Amino acid sequence: MGSEVLLTLMIGALIVGILSGAHLAAVLGTVGVAFGVFGWGWHILPVFAIRVYDVMTNYLLIAVPLFVFMGFIISRSGMAEDLFAGTEILTRRLKGGLVVATILFGAIFAMCTGVVAASVITAGVLCLPSMMSRDYPAGVSLGAVGAGGTLGILIPPSVMLIFYASETGLSTGRLFAAAYIPGILLASIFIFYILIRFTFFEDHSKIANINQGMEARDSKSSEGWRALRAALPLFVLIFSVVGTIIFGIATPTEASAAGAFGAMAVAAAYRRLTWSMLKASAIETIETVGMIGFLIVGVLAFTSAFLGLGATSVVGNMILGISGEPIIILLTMLAILFVLGMLLDWIPILYITLPVFIPIVEQMGWDPLWFALLVVVCLQTSWLTPPFGFALFFLRGIAPPGVSYFDIVKGCFPFMLCQLLGLALLILFPQIILFLPNLVMPQ
Repeated sequence: MGSEVLLTLMIGALIVGILSGAHLAAVLGTVGVAFGVFGWGWHILPVFAIRVYDVMTNYLLIAVPLFVFMGFIISRSGMAEDLFAGTEILTRRLKGGLVVATILFGAIFAMCTGVVAASVITAGVLCLPSMMSRDYPAGVSLGAVGAGGTLGILIPPSVMLIFYASETGLSTGRLFAAAYIPGILLASIFIFYILIRFTFFEDHSKIANINQGMEARDSKSSEGWRALRAALPLFVLIFSVVGTIIFGIATPTEASAAGAFGAMAVAAAYRRLTWSMLKASAIETIETVGMIGFLIVGVLAFTSAFLGLGATSVVGNMILGISGEPIIILLTMLAILFVLGMLLDWIPILYITLPVFIPIVEQMGWDPLWFALLVVVCLQTSWLTPPFGFALFFLRGIAPPGVSYFDIVKGCFPFMLCQLLGLALLILFPQIILFLPNLVMPQ
């Protein structure tokens, strides 16, 4: 049986497995082992074990649980509440100010943890009740929570960027530096959309009531500024940790350890470091990293068989055969990522597609750093795209009664379009990505 037929059957089996509702890691592992043994024989099993061992012993990936732990400490210590209080004060005079504050909170909290689940849930718990109590539309409120939370996968210390560096050999520091301006760009597009919507398209009587409620809090502005000052150590911690990576002072693993320790030190300084909080943060970190690890084992089984059956050449030739125009080839690759993002988590997408895409990037002569950020921004949309956008499920869990899944999808859709607009700008203007890394870390 030819490689093309086996690869087609393998993709079909994967889709059937996903639609069956089985756990993604189990589906990937089962399909990978079954087709690997059928196509290669039983001697492919040691290949699976070697690939898993390589990931387990990758020094760079130690940074993942440490950054996740840092984020949970910041979230559970009350520093996140201080941060939201500060952003709320800064945006209180804007129409749609609380929604803007939610986006700002998501962007800043993204610098604390590279895990979207933590960002979305934290933003939902802190920001959503404030918006709902002031009669903000549920759709745009939930959409802002989801969009702001997805910035956690882009703005450093992004877990996705760490995995991307591990898989491709690119510098983590340069990837982190390259992600900052795109992250700010996306957050700015979200805010611009919110300001236009609340200025021209929302019910002005409700907007006036909201603003009056915010004006009534001016007497408490000193409390807000105290909250903002309380969050300053958090800013210092974040920029110190990520800055040491970008400027080559420390490795990502060293910086993540310092960041986790620094988060505990700041919490202790504010007398918020308790044994129960520390224990809960550690358990959540273990659960999160354990889920990622289980998924990676299944992914490596699938990709070992998928690539072993000739996917690199078969799929690569198909993409290159579509057109001789580089932009068409690029858009085809991004479209593949976008469609896969509707069905899969970003981890299997990276491990499945990068071995196929990287040779094409090299053949086309594209800057690998530029392409890396296009991949990350494209996959960021996967969190908001149905049917399996994970941020949609997180939002469903925290949505107020009476809000349906369709309402959530409808509310997130404009923000997903904003993400695609940001992606288009990054394609058209590569210097948005390349300016900062070339400035602080020239090759």
